[in-house]
Amino acid sequence: MVSMTGLTHMAGGRDETIIMTERSALRVRLAELVREIAKFGLVGGLGVLVNMGAFNLLRQTTDLPVVRASLLATVIAIACNYVGFRYFTYRDRDKTRRTREATLFFVFSAAGAVIENGILYTATYGFGWDSPLQNNFFKFFGIGVGTLFRFWSYRTWVFRALPVAGEGAGAEGDGDGPPGDAPATIRGQRTPSDTPTPAGRR
Repeated sequence: MVSMTGLTHMAGGRDETIIMTERSALRVRLAELVREIAKFGLVGGLGVLVNMGAFNLLRQTTDLPVVRASLLATVIAIACNYVGFRYFTYRDRDKTRRTREATLFFVFSAAGAVIENGILYTATYGFGWDSPLQNNFFKFFGIGVGTLFRFWSYRTWVFRALPVAGEGAGAEGDGDGPPGDAPATIRGQRTPSDTPTPAGRR
């Protein structure tokens, strides 16, 4: 027979194992999120340079109205960003649905473009702030607001995370909703199901 003291120690050890596993998994996920944000920021920063550069070039060399020039610059930046996100930031994500991925990318990018250029349109035609400095300020501000939306939508819907090895196809679902964040498994640590069961208590 196993004494009550022994059972208490085993239960306490199991709880400590669960807590340590959860903390380790949280650290891993936070580290992955930091790396993702850094990569997203690098690609996004290059996209901002392309966007602002094309915008000012179009304003100086064409007679396009400010918002039309901004929209065209946004389209150019979106095309550049897709290459960077697909082959750098999210190169380890699911690659089996390229058509769906590209479609969703451009749909959410279009929504981000509406946010970005809607701010510029409101400032230019709603408030009459139409100097070159004001155009660039509200263009840049709109890019910032649109980027927050794009970051959420891209990582949630477009560049889907692969299921954790060993969880099977059920981890990803039917592909109609946002991917679930599968729990990280720390190599070398026991899960609660791996904890030995005392003899006679099965």
